[in-house]
Amino acid sequence: QVQLVESGGGLVQAGGSLRLSCAASVRTFSAYYMGWFRRAPGKERERVASISWSGGNTDYSDSVKGRFTISRDNAKNTVYLQMNSLKPEDTAVYYCAANAGVGYRYWGQGTQVTVSS
Repeated sequence: QVQLVESGGGLVQAGGSLRLSCAASVRTFSAYYMGWFRRAPGKERERVASISWSGGNTDYSDSVKGRFTISRDNAKNTVYLQMNSLKPEDTAVYYCAANAGVGYRYWGQGTQVTVSS
C-alpha cells in the first residue's frame, strides 16, 4: 500500500512562510501525480495544488496562486508545498495525495497549519 506522511506544519504569523513535505513510501513515485489538499474547520476539502509525474505541469487553486509553490523530488520520493505570504484563511489541515491515474486514492494523515493575525 502507498503510504504518505506529511510534515512541516505549524503556527505562523500572517505574512510568514512554511514549507510542507510529503514523504511517500512507494517504489515508483514518479508514476504518481501528487496533490496537496486542505480542509479548514467548517469547510469542505479543497485541492490546493497538483503536480505531474516529472514536475513539468503544476496547477493551483485561485486562492493560493502566486503564494504557494508545489514541487517534487522523485529521487527522494517527496513532494513539497512552499507556502509564502500566509493568510489566516490558509489555516487548515493540509494533506498530500497520490494519483496513479485513477484519481487521488492515497492520502496522508495531514499536518496542521495555523496562521494567526
